[in-house]
Amino acid sequence: MALYLEAFCSPFSKNPMRQAEITRNTLETQITVRLNLDGTGQGKFATGVPFLDHMLDQIARHGLIDLDVQAIGDLHIDAHHTVEDVGITIGQALAKAWGDKKGLTRYGHSYVPLDEALSRVVVDLSGRPGMEYHVPFTRAMIGQFDVDLVHEFFQGLINHAGMSLHIDNLRGVNAHHQAETVFKAFGRALRMAAAPDPRMAGAMPSTKGSL
Repeated sequence: MALYLEAFCSPFSKNPMRQAEITRNTLETQITVRLNLDGTGQGKFATGVPFLDHMLDQIARHGLIDLDVQAIGDLHIDAHHTVEDVGITIGQALAKAWGDKKGLTRYGHSYVPLDEALSRVVVDLSGRPGMEYHVPFTRAMIGQFDVDLVHEFFQGLINHAGMSLHIDNLRGVNAHHQAETVFKAFGRALRMAAAPDPRMAGAMPSTKGSL
């Protein structure tokens, strides 16, 4: 696929191409995720949930990750399974792409504003899933999208990527702006955390010797 032809080869990782493809099939969803951590922010999305596609595009563009997500879900019920399982599959792909995490920066953070809204996201590729999520959405729905599913997406992602994640929407009136700043900030924080640090010289970014 053309999306992945130009890959950066990091000398620090067991996966020097820093790419991954994961297919996850259940009775509720069939999902394939392809990603390249050293991309240019290209995205291709067909999840059947338009607002989710829009948010995934923010992660790709601001994280400079080439990301392709194809999903078929039980949308005749609702979007819950699809959104959560897309998060799970992206988390699995991230874990595969960065491999043993030697030479990575490990920590990342970002503040992102959008008009009246401001969000902060902090990431630690700790290997220990954990999330502090504080987003006081001003309404329950953004179009046809249930805002509760933002939490479900990130919970699924961090559980399978093995990361600690702190998300705080510091202010906001427009719910779309609140969500968009969260996803943009996540992309930028992830980009920082997953970036190779040349000064680490292939060392593990932990005194424990493993993450």
